[in-house]
Amino acid sequence: MTVTIPAEERLTNLVVALMATGIGLTKQQILDSVSGYRQRAEAGAKPDALEKMFERDKDELRTLGIPIETIGDPTDPHDLREARYRIPQADYDLPADIEFTDAELAVLRLAGSVWSAESVSVDAQAGVRKIRALGIDGDEPIIGFAPRIAARDAAFPKLQEGIERSRVVVFEYLKPGDAAASTRRIRPLALVEYEARWHVFGIDLDAAADRTFLLSRIVSDVKVTGQTFDASLRIGAGERALSGLAAVAAAQSALLEVTPGTEAALRLGRRSTAAAQGIRVPYVDRHVFADELAAYGPEVRVVEPADLRDAVIDRLRAISRVHSDGGD
Repeated sequence: MTVTIPAEERLTNLVVALMATGIGLTKQQILDSVSGYRQRAEAGAKPDALEKMFERDKDELRTLGIPIETIGDPTDPHDLREARYRIPQADYDLPADIEFTDAELAVLRLAGSVWSAESVSVDAQAGVRKIRALGIDGDEPIIGFAPRIAARDAAFPKLQEGIERSRVVVFEYLKPGDAAASTRRIRPLALVEYEARWHVFGIDLDAAADRTFLLSRIVSDVKVTGQTFDASLRIGAGERALSGLAAVAAAQSALLEVTPGTEAALRLGRRSTAAAQGIRVPYVDRHVFADELAAYGPEVRVVEPADLRDAVIDRLRAISRVHSDGGD
């Protein structure tokens, strides 16, 4: 009887295998040794079907923020016929100066236990042993690893592809207050998360300047063009993007009164400082922040600035009209 391996288990086994080797695995080694592919091969699946499954799985893991490296022929990096794949374990190492409270550690242990159960499973261990049997150096078994979960903005995968391939991307971008979207052509250099929202940072070719775009405002499919750029431009791009966003947030803040013990108090309190009348919360984009504050309803009152308060009121009135028009 054919053993069916769930997709999420196959993905986890793939992560374990790619983290267990420093020099990487070829596609054939993965298909032969990793549980989930191996069973399908033994059941008679065609090589082309298995390779397509691997490519989909690889893309899926990358959209989750897992950094899968592709290592080509050293003499010809563009020759990927015998490419090796790996996940640098160092990318998951925490800086030495990070400390956690007892409560934070308890939450991390709970989350990690879900993954550690799979990472030390019989199939995962067998896969690592098979990799070592191939003569490939490997680290100790991975225990309790956890992928970085990313927001699933529709534009994310193509933007990531553009970054990895050093290709110019084109998309339609709608700014608040504009009647129509505008076409943007950028050299994408980094995807960064700030205030729980994803941004793409790059060089706007029409403006000839660095720009940061909010992914949720991209209103079209992202096209990855054939126009390339120097990959070295990506060096330090993520740090520059985050620094720029932090500078914008530091230059403006909102004074809020928040009801204690509510969801708003929990979420906003994480990034606020105490004030005499309530809390001060820095923000990057007035329209985006107004959307967030309006979602909390009566849990939040905006004291200042006035333009943010007016934007929140406008949203609440719009919600009220929708409910009034559709009410019984």
